[in-house]
Order: sequence, then structure tokens, then C-alpha cells
Amino acid sequence: MKQKLLKHRFQIFLVVVAIIGLAFVRNYEDMLFYDPFLNFFKGKYSHQPLPELVEWKLYLNLFFRYVVNTLLSLFMIHALFKNNEFLKLAAVLYVVFFIILLVLFIVTIHVFSDRLMLLFYIRRFIIQPIFLLLFIPGFYFQQYDLKKSNS
Repeated sequence: MKQKLLKHRFQIFLVVVAIIGLAFVRNYEDMLFYDPFLNFFKGKYSHQPLPELVEWKLYLNLFFRYVVNTLLSLFMIHALFKNNEFLKLAAVLYVVFFIILLVLFIVTIHVFSDRLMLLFYIRRFIIQPIFLLLFIPGFYFQQYDLKKSNS
């Protein structure tokens, strides 16, 4: 076990760097990004109207945060699997998911603004690296199946 850890120490270092980067984004989100929903959803929001929004600024900052989380997530996927096909697939999925989520977010704000939990969860998928938690086990099992079928 110790030999295996030593053999992969650079790979482990890269994964730790990506995790620290994701933690940094989460910890300093108030300072790094414009998001009036950060404080709104921390309070008792169920009976409050939506906060004042500068929509273009909100969408631009959601985009920047998603891009930062995506780049760190792709970096981690590459460090873990060293498989360019996994990396390409994840990148395409991140783009597709962002487009879908952003459209849903905008529609929810304008049409279903009373559905605060829907808005909360759509936004959560945009600002948090939740897809990484899905991709890592998926790629792990895919890699395991590939190795199993080749032997």
C-alpha cells in the first residue's frame, strides 16, 4: 500500500491541489462572485420576494464560477484517470449541462419566481461542483470495466 501511494504521489498532489482550489472558490465565494442569492438562501427565504438582481452581472458571475469549478474538476479528472476520452466527454457534458441549467435558471427567475426551491437547486448545480461527484465514480467504473474486458 505504501509503495502504491509513493508511486502515485504526484497524482495525489494534483488531486489535492484541485480540492484546495475548489475549497478556495467555496470559501471566498462572497468576495469573488456577485450572487445576491448567497445571503438570500442562508436566511428564511420561503416567504420573501427575490432579492434585487443585476441580471447580466449575476449571469456573468454564474458563468465565471461554473468555468472555474469546471476547470478545476477537469484538472482533477485528468489527474485521476489520465484518459483523454474521459476528459473530452466530461468537458462536453459540462458545456451541455451549463447551457441547460442556465436556461432553466433564467426561466425559473422570470416565470416561476415563486418556486424558490427549484431556483435553489438549479443554482446549486451551477455554483457547486456536483457533477464531479457523479463523474468520478462513473469514470472509475468505466475504467474498471475497460481493464476487466482487456484482460
